[in-house]
Formats: sequence, structure tokens, C-alpha cells
Amino acid sequence: MVTLSSVARSMGRRFVGYPKPYLSQFRTLLLQSTSQCVNLRRLSNSDSGIVEVNLDRPGVKNAIGWDMLRGLQHSFEAISRDSSANVLMIRSSVPKVFCAGADLKERKTMSSSEVQDFVNTLRSTFSYLEALHIPSIAVVEGAAFGGGLEMALSCDLRICGEDAVLSMPETGLAIIPGAGGTQRLPRLVGRSVAKELIFTGRKICGRDAVSMGLANYCVPSGEAHLKALEIAQSINQKGPLAIRLAKRAINEGFEVDMASALAFEEECYEQLLNTKDRLEGLAAFAEKRKPKYVGE
Repeated sequence: MVTLSSVARSMGRRFVGYPKPYLSQFRTLLLQSTSQCVNLRRLSNSDSGIVEVNLDRPGVKNAIGWDMLRGLQHSFEAISRDSSANVLMIRSSVPKVFCAGADLKERKTMSSSEVQDFVNTLRSTFSYLEALHIPSIAVVEGAAFGGGLEMALSCDLRICGEDAVLSMPETGLAIIPGAGGTQRLPRLVGRSVAKELIFTGRKICGRDAVSMGLANYCVPSGEAHLKALEIAQSINQKGPLAIRLAKRAINEGFEVDMASALAFEEECYEQLLNTKDRLEGLAAFAEKRKPKYVGE
């Protein structure tokens, strides 16, 4: 399997495989600084199964250049290797912006082949994010344009603040969304709505995103992280093996006919029957206490 690290070294080669199968109170442990603009953190104490990827490139509104892309790659690869990680949140450390998209100033210095390498690698990175074995949540405050919105679309859930502004502006630059936007957006909002948003580049707010199925929640500005954390904490308390297999069953079953999907669901369910966590769940229910899951 091609890893993110190998892609980061060769830059431009496409992945051929995917990963295998916070405040408490605002205390975090810095796991690694993967680049100058991407940090990977783990929440502490009872939230220790929650990890955060923080985007921090304030001078260009978190625009994605090679350095940020490498940071994202290394972060996602580290998470895929971490058996104790149960939920991922992607958020911005820059006020009033999630991610403004690609770094167009950097792109202006690239040749056509270099641009193609960058976009191919960005697309593969977001596919890797989408295929992570744990749930992922995009915390969107402020602008999520182009590649920034495509990153959010690659997550399982999207939580928006009321000040969120989402857009696919690529056709205004005589290109198309090239990191999965033309495929993931219509799967969420339907083909007709996706076409209108991509053809026109129209900006939508957080409330509109919820109404069209693009986001799960829209909360008051500045509270998206709190809402995302609330959801992450709820997920973190569930059986981790069950969460991972539920994600796999939903994602893979969605792409096939119902009979095949139900057969795959049965296969996933059977993998949980003889786990320690399932027996712990039954015991905790009988004893009227919170279960203590260990992921086994």
C-alpha cells in the first residue's frame, strides 16, 4: 500500500491504497507539529480518543500550498496508525476562516505539470481522509472556499458557524473543482443543486448549507467547535470497533445495490459478535453503569 509519507517524498504520485481497518477542559497534548501550518493534537483525560488537526496559516487565510499539504498528509497518516484515536476534528486556528482554498500565489509559479501533480496529490489526500477508519468532523467558521470546502466534504460530518461562507469558485478561474468537489458535492446535495453551485460559484451561508444537506448543524458564530466537540465526545463514548465498522458499512454499502449492502452489513455485524466490547456493553446495561470500552 502506498503511504502518505511516500507520496510526500515523491510528490505527485497518486495513492493506490487507503488506511486499514477537548474542554476537558480545553487541555490538549501536542502530538506533533507536522509543518509550520498544521498541528496534530490529542485531547486529554476522558476525551483522549479525540484528536484535532489544526490549520494555522493566518497570512493567507489557510490557503493550501505544498507545506500545508505535506502537513495534512503526515497528520492523516499518523491518525491512521493510531489505534487509540476514535474521532478526528479538523478546525482552523485562524479567526473567521476555515480554509480559503488553494494558494493561488504559489500556484502561479508552477508549471502545468506541477499544477497537475499538486491537484492529484490534493485529491488523493482528501480521499485518504475520507477513507480513515474513524469518524471525521469539519469545524467550519468563516470561509471554506474551493479546496477548503473539498476538504470539509471529505469529512463524515460538517458543523458550521452562522458566519460560515461556503463556495466552489473554481469556474470563475476557468477550472473545475479538482480535489473531489464535482463528485462529493452532488452526492450530498443532489446533482441539480451541485451543478448550480459549481456553475455559478455562488456563496452560501451555514444555514443554507444545513437546509440543503451540506452541513449537519449551524450554530451561533464562534460555537462550531463546541458543537463539534459535543458530537465527538458522544462518539468517543461508544464502542470504537462498532463505530469503525458502522462507518465502513455505510460508506461501502452506499455504493452497491441493497442486497449486496445488506450482506455487507451482516458481515460487519458478525465481526462484532465475539468482541470484549460487545460483552462489556451488555454487562454495563445489566448493571446500569457506563460501559468501559477498550476497542477489543
